[in-house]
Amino acid sequence: MEGVRAVSTLAPARSFLSLVKIEHSVFALPFAYLSALTAMARGPHRVTWGDLLLITVAMVGARTFAMAANRIIDRHIDARTALLNPLCLALSPLAVLPLIVYPYAKRFTNWPHGILALAQMVGPVGAWLAVTGTVRGSFPAWVLGAAVGLWIGGFDLIYATQDVEVDREIGVHSVPARYGVRFALVASAVAHVVTFGLFVWYGVLVGLGAWWWAGLLVTAVAFGYEHAIVRPGDLSRVNRAFFTANGFVGIALFAFALADLIGRL
Repeated sequence: MEGVRAVSTLAPARSFLSLVKIEHSVFALPFAYLSALTAMARGPHRVTWGDLLLITVAMVGARTFAMAANRIIDRHIDARTALLNPLCLALSPLAVLPLIVYPYAKRFTNWPHGILALAQMVGPVGAWLAVTGTVRGSFPAWVLGAAVGLWIGGFDLIYATQDVEVDREIGVHSVPARYGVRFALVASAVAHVVTFGLFVWYGVLVGLGAWWWAGLLVTAVAFGYEHAIVRPGDLSRVNRAFFTANGFVGIALFAFALADLIGRL
């Protein structure tokens, strides 16, 4: 009976974590850490474990809010589809806006993936501003933010190819639904080429070393694999490309960058 009671107690928590896809936090969270640690390495600012905890809470909380809102707002559509300083406080409405707009974007634009990209761009920029308290010298964070936004927006294009027929039937807007699966996959590949270029630029801007460039080599291989296994006529491995490959990119690139930054501290 105790085991049954424990399972019953945990069921609501498990349902909530499943609802918001908490495991998807691995995509953008490492890059918020990277931005914060880079800001520390480039100036007099220090990042404490408390700072990293707050960044984690902010990132996971914002993503959870956005995902929960998306699930609740889209519940009728999904039912038919198979499936912290003063500066940061002042800018917080700008960070929250795309999180609120995104769940509605598919109702009025064929490019909701772009809104998602804007929402994800906030992480690295916000982490940098949280550490420094100023926009001065924050350009590298904007470059990293743009890279993360395009990366996530790009693989969201791949993910959206699964729902083309249903989206067209019920009037949901997306790039695959409007322009076709082939166009969406090409657009995703272009986004990831630009993403890679921005990662290179970021590394040059902040003077990262051999570990970072090794990480980018691994990232290039992962991107190539992701786009090789999904074809317009074969979408059976979309989930592998969407979650497995990109989850690996986020964790691996952060690990390489962290090794590089630790070596310079």
